Amino acid sequence: MKNVYTVAQVNTYIKNMFTQDFLLNRLYVKGEVSNCKYHSSGHIYFSLKDESGTLSCVMFAGWRKGLAFPLRDGQRVIVLGSVSIYERSGSYQLYAKEILADGTGKLYEAYEKLKAELQEMGMFAQEYKQSIPFYVRKLGIVTAPTGAAVQDIRNIALRRNPYVQLILYPAQVQGEGAADSIVRGIEALDALNLDVLIVGRGGGSIEDLWAFNEEKVARAIFNCRTPVISAVGHETDTTIADFVADLRAPTPSAAAELAVADIRELTARIEGYRQRLSQSFVWRIEQYKRRLSELQMRFSRSGPRQLLFERRMREAELQSRFVQAMKDKLADRKNRLSLLAERLHGLSPLLKLQQGYSYTEDLAGKAVTEIGQVPEGGRLKVHVTNGVYTAVVEGRTKIERE
Repeated sequence: MKNVYTVAQVNTYIKNMFTQDFLLNRLYVKGEVSNCKYHSSGHIYFSLKDESGTLSCVMFAGWRKGLAFPLRDGQRVIVLGSVSIYERSGSYQLYAKEILADGTGKLYEAYEKLKAELQEMGMFAQEYKQSIPFYVRKLGIVTAPTGAAVQDIRNIALRRNPYVQLILYPAQVQGEGAADSIVRGIEALDALNLDVLIVGRGGGSIEDLWAFNEEKVARAIFNCRTPVISAVGHETDTTIADFVADLRAPTPSAAAELAVADIRELTARIEGYRQRLSQSFVWRIEQYKRRLSELQMRFSRSGPRQLLFERRMREAELQSRFVQAMKDKLADRKNRLSLLAERLHGLSPLLKLQQGYSYTEDLAGKAVTEIGQVPEGGRLKVHVTNGVYTAVVEGRTKIERE
């Protein structure tokens, strides 16, 4: 087969054709930005589109000086660059060297300028932000009366808490006079001492949302005493009102969810608190019961009745020990007395007399123990067991005993 080429050869050939084409080396392309992505390398990848087609574009980090404003989806711009093929993928794209605002791009420039001025004034500072009350009773809404935004807010608020009072100021949110209408709505509802204000509208182009980028609206929100939630457009839309407001919601529906507490969740939380409180009371009562039981036990052990009982028991014990000691002492004394009585009985004169002994004394009653005490012819008294003899001494014989 003849004239067979590789993919790389074909892509290189086409690239050379693009390079040799003077028109494609420097041209201006007008369109709307879409799929805009800032890469970590610094490159910007995006597409330009119009009613009939789409063109892939890239601006390398080295050419970023040719961009004087942040590039975002939806902007209409004019891109200066060259068209060439990326050989690896075989796709062609516009390599941008300069990007200019076209038409609505001037609005973005005005937006960035006002944003920088208000930020410099401190109107975006966090210390000026008011906190959103947890439980809202009166909710003010500044938006168009017939748009989807007010219906979304109403439906979600009624679903989350049907007791919340909704007060709508029907404002013009688009076109000439919209900014003044929004300012009047904010000031009118702020005078009603409501809990929260929602200021916003549904999505749209930058021209549709421009009223919320006006300085007078930003100042009205900043000066509002009532906490303000901004809810302008879709999640990707950001307005000056979002930066000034106390809280930004990505959509009006999200604003209603942020402003209105779900009464079912609140009821469940209260029920949880009630159960915890009830369990706490039960636990506390049980704790006090145990404490009371311990005190009663301690009181029963150390109270006057118990002390009196213990004293009585001690007294009875001492009395019993005293009586026993007296009995033991008396028994000991009786035993000693019995021994002494036996010993005394053994020494009794009567016992001696009964054994044949006698007791002799003179007439004066003095015991006669020696032979020389009574002379011959003297009279004596001789005691025997059952009587007394009167005797006369007729003779005396002295006996020497060893």
